[in-house]
Amino acid sequence: MGLVNYMGIAVVVLILIPNIVYMIKSRNSAPAVWKNKTAEIFEGIGRFGCIAFMIVNVPHTWFGFWFLDGFPVFVIANAVLALAYIILWIVLWEKDCVFKALALSIVPSMIFLVSGVLILSIPLIVSAVMFAAAHILISYKSVKLRHG
Repeated sequence: MGLVNYMGIAVVVLILIPNIVYMIKSRNSAPAVWKNKTAEIFEGIGRFGCIAFMIVNVPHTWFGFWFLDGFPVFVIANAVLALAYIILWIVLWEKDCVFKALALSIVPSMIFLVSGVLILSIPLIVSAVMFAAAHILISYKSVKLRHG
């Protein structure tokens, strides 16, 4: 793996597909979302960082696989988590519940964090932690807001 992480590109595209489909299908029905400017800023920075650092390995900030046969583990972990994310999207499409909110925020957070740890990418790990904390909080609070 060099400057560009082609596997990272594939994973990002795979997990963005359900989000794009959701935005297209739900463009006229925006659900109530919990508003917290600080959380939203951290989520946005973390999301952008995760996507960027899944695709680009910034020199001197990532150290590669820290164990033998790390690449197959990276591929398998990302494939399983991305597949789980897509299956959860399909199965939970019509639902609006805490389980859906948590599942669809925890799984992508895990993708980014596991990827960062496996390739020892400091910016990806930091972005993943920032994204996970804010995204899970916003998702949980939003579903609670909609259901009182």
